[in-house]
Amino acid sequence: MTHQLLCCGDATDLATWSNIPFFVLQAGRQQGLLSSGLVLQPHRLRWQRRFWNFQQWLRTGFPGGFQYSEWFLRNLWHQVQLDPVVADEPRRLLSHFPLLPPVPWPNDWEVSFYIDATTQQVFDDYGAGSRIAPELQRTVLRREQAAYAAAKAVITMSEWAADSVRRDYGIAAERVHVVPGGANLDEQALALLPCVDLPPEPSLQKPLRLGFLGKEWERKGGPFVLSLAEALVRIGIPAVVRAIGPSVQALPDSPLLQPLGFISKRTAMAEFVSELRSWHFGTLFSSCEAFGISNRECLLLGVPVLARGIGGIPSTFSGEGCGMLFAEHEVVDAVAAWIQEQVCPYERYLAMRRQLASHSWDFSWTASTLQLKEILA
Repeated sequence: MTHQLLCCGDATDLATWSNIPFFVLQAGRQQGLLSSGLVLQPHRLRWQRRFWNFQQWLRTGFPGGFQYSEWFLRNLWHQVQLDPVVADEPRRLLSHFPLLPPVPWPNDWEVSFYIDATTQQVFDDYGAGSRIAPELQRTVLRREQAAYAAAKAVITMSEWAADSVRRDYGIAAERVHVVPGGANLDEQALALLPCVDLPPEPSLQKPLRLGFLGKEWERKGGPFVLSLAEALVRIGIPAVVRAIGPSVQALPDSPLLQPLGFISKRTAMAEFVSELRSWHFGTLFSSCEAFGISNRECLLLGVPVLARGIGGIPSTFSGEGCGMLFAEHEVVDAVAAWIQEQVCPYERYLAMRRQLASHSWDFSWTASTLQLKEILA
């Protein structure tokens, strides 16, 4: 009962949608859930995008929304080359994009969705709706509701998104499931890497490391993390922020901030893993976040995480030793005090790391795809 994986792009390409389809496909093939990934190329419609957006701006005063338009979705879907199916077997698709395949699809298709956020949440929480005409938004949400209603199952990465599917789209609770995503790390390559020592007790020579992972310094809470390092220094705990992702030009100038630029998981896997394992805590103090794959990467590598409990972030935590979720408006000094309690004495922190390492497999895409397979069987 294998499925084909699809998204708004090339599901076989590591660069697509934060690497998620690539790693889902890799693990899904190994578990017998997926047979292949569909190759869609939205960039081939870039000139049509410009014309459509300009026309939409002239007509409505809102210049965006091409990727949600029926014109875009139909033309993109024409690129699809579907695998042949066995006689009397339905065509099975697992989609990462709520509007693909376009509704209605043939009656003998079995379509399920695996999403990080609903389009309603993208419009409202992420602010994408500010560039899209209200009438188009309503049309898009009606099509999405029809797709969910026709689907075999709607699976989300978080309770936050599942709540939206039930509340905003009226989908029965028994057809909505939650399967947190896994770490975007090559598990086979990871198994070949040597074990490393746990980070040492913070000192002036080797300060406590707060890790930041992601391109969007502001949205993902970089300024808060830098303020947290400053607060730790004030209470006598040497600390620095190690930042992977943002360009140096996008970062403030601070002696406590150590920019590392982009580290490729494909060409520098060992360097990436070694860096994360050297952190005392990963961080994710986002203003808005559908899930937080960076948390799962830290947790798989045995690194506890400090995060803001908003959006889908709480669903990235499971089991003991994961770190701490803080309230949306928690002040920096309170977070610093919690860290101080964990590292003094340092044995308490080491026990947290050992506890997390005992169930690190829970954060893998292998574990996630096994859950998906059970739901879709």
